[in-house]
Amino acid sequence: MPELLLELFSEEIPARFQRRAARDLKKATTNALVDNGLSYESAAAFATPRRLALTITDIPARSPDTRVEKKGPRVDAPDKAIAGFLRGAGLASINDAQIKTDPKKGRFYVAIIEKKGTDAIAILAKILPEIIASFPWAKPMRWGDGRTQWVRPLRAISATFGTENDEVEIIPFAIEGLQSAQTTYGHRFMAPDPIKVRRFNDYAQALTKAKVVLDLDRRMEIIKTDAEHLAFAQGLSVIEDNGLLEEVAGLVEWPVVMMGKFDTSYLELPEEVIITTIKANQKCFCLRDGHSGKLASRFVLTANIEASDGGKTIIAGNERVIAARLSDAMFFYKNDLAIALEQRLPKLDEMVFHKKLGTQAERVERLVELAAKIAPMVGADVEDTNRAALLAKADLVSEMVFEFPELQGLMGRYYALAQGEKPEIAEAIEMHYKPNGPGDVVPTQPVSIAVALADKLDMLVGFWAIDEKPTGSRDPFALRRAALGVIRIILENNLSFPLELEEDLLGFFHERLKVSLRDTGARHDLVDAVLSGNSNDLLAISERVGALSALLGKDSGQSLLAGYRRGVNIVAAEEKKHATSYQGEVNPALLTMLEEKALAGAIDVTRTLVDELIAADNYQGAIEALSQLRQPVDIFFEAVLVNDPDEATRENRLNLLASLRDTMHLVADFSKIDG
Repeated sequence: MPELLLELFSEEIPARFQRRAARDLKKATTNALVDNGLSYESAAAFATPRRLALTITDIPARSPDTRVEKKGPRVDAPDKAIAGFLRGAGLASINDAQIKTDPKKGRFYVAIIEKKGTDAIAILAKILPEIIASFPWAKPMRWGDGRTQWVRPLRAISATFGTENDEVEIIPFAIEGLQSAQTTYGHRFMAPDPIKVRRFNDYAQALTKAKVVLDLDRRMEIIKTDAEHLAFAQGLSVIEDNGLLEEVAGLVEWPVVMMGKFDTSYLELPEEVIITTIKANQKCFCLRDGHSGKLASRFVLTANIEASDGGKTIIAGNERVIAARLSDAMFFYKNDLAIALEQRLPKLDEMVFHKKLGTQAERVERLVELAAKIAPMVGADVEDTNRAALLAKADLVSEMVFEFPELQGLMGRYYALAQGEKPEIAEAIEMHYKPNGPGDVVPTQPVSIAVALADKLDMLVGFWAIDEKPTGSRDPFALRRAALGVIRIILENNLSFPLELEEDLLGFFHERLKVSLRDTGARHDLVDAVLSGNSNDLLAISERVGALSALLGKDSGQSLLAGYRRGVNIVAAEEKKHATSYQGEVNPALLTMLEEKALAGAIDVTRTLVDELIAADNYQGAIEALSQLRQPVDIFFEAVLVNDPDEATRENRLNLLASLRDTMHLVADFSKIDG
């Protein structure tokens, strides 16, 4: 069956857009094919700096014929309704319609609409320009006098369709005067001549010969493997950076990996400064000594050409630029070390945090006050916490952080250690920003925990106060990340840390906690069961979910849940029937059967035990204590008729079941559990 080959050849596509663009092109085209009645076997999309390519196999040569019955009005309907039916069905006369009979609806008109299939090439010629015109680039542009938007100016379009054994056809369409054809181009410098393309296999092979590796993942593999081989030969290892690897692979069509070096004197800089400088300015990988693990004065670069001199000029150029950048970094570092962090604090008055929340200096004042309150709750030294909070933002006005904002906190730690601050204080300056994402580390040292919690809670409370809350599509101040950071710090450090927050913000934490717990495998219904509107101890919530999951993982837990549901359903039905409410106030004198007496006694003992265990923050024990109700509940339902003919006995037994419900609700709302 025929195969589609599409290539959109352009000026350089930014590396950060390439993978998403290939995915979007594949999705948009396959969806459009299916919407137009064309099936397919497989689809694959590719991206390089100069092209997006797509291949879709086993597309039928034309869409199938269709036959649709369109139901119309009754035969005795008004003329206006019949005329509208004829227009909608495309019929010239009512005589072209059929009449059908339904036992309930009587006789009515039916139009049989038969539609011939369409050639696949005609469908593709229609949908491909539409896909290109509406392509979801994050930052599109227009060029020349045209109206079409693309990430960079389009230079050629290849679009072919045909079977393996036949000559392919060009899918005819044009974009801003650029006519589709079957011509592409190889590497800009090493193979710039036009290449005639037919099908994907020919196309991919021709590009390889023309010094273009079409597959982004393959380019990443080449760079990674060649870099590791070069490093190994020198007794070094490459510092892994998958983000940089994908970016570099998106900058080259024919990766050629080389190694350069810089003066060892620059190793006096903090290694993060060296790595950041080389990565940010030259997109190069840094290396470590294979034995000591220390940073080496070497780097790996990726060129986009096989140079005639073996890359000597390229290496020399990169070495020259990197030397200049590291020299600048050394200058910033020495200047920063000459000024103590505390002396930088007045400059924070000139740095606005948010126009409604004041300057960074005002924020530091809030951090110091809040961190001091948190410190005793997490076992941190108050004096050290105050000092760390005071200095936490001082590096924001340093020269190094001005040049590399991603080094905030880290440089503060280096500068704090250099001026003789305690290690705990220096660590807190770095760690108070963390975790900065789901894969980031969490502070574990008490002073770091106190300042990190203060930083995130101040941010959340502040933005809530000025009504700058996240929406479904917008979170410009990363408040979701801040809330998840608070949650991770609390849970991963096993902190009992009640959040005294206003209801709306506490509800936001509940939603983030649900996400966090579900990501760890917790059932959503169990999370809902233990959450209430005023639940403010996140660790307690997490522990309850875990304990509840363990209980329900046993046969005894499932049996107890079944008994709970049976009892609750009976109570709810009777409350509705008699328009009353049963509060669980049991009269012992009305308990006549041994089985109901046993259940009442078990409930009293369990309630007392659960209250004690919850007061001791032993949620595992509290939930496990419920399991002792299973047997008396089962026996009760086997032997006791709840709706006894005697009214007083019936009400007492309903109150007994309400008491069972209320006791179980001390630890979780079992009515919210699925299954």
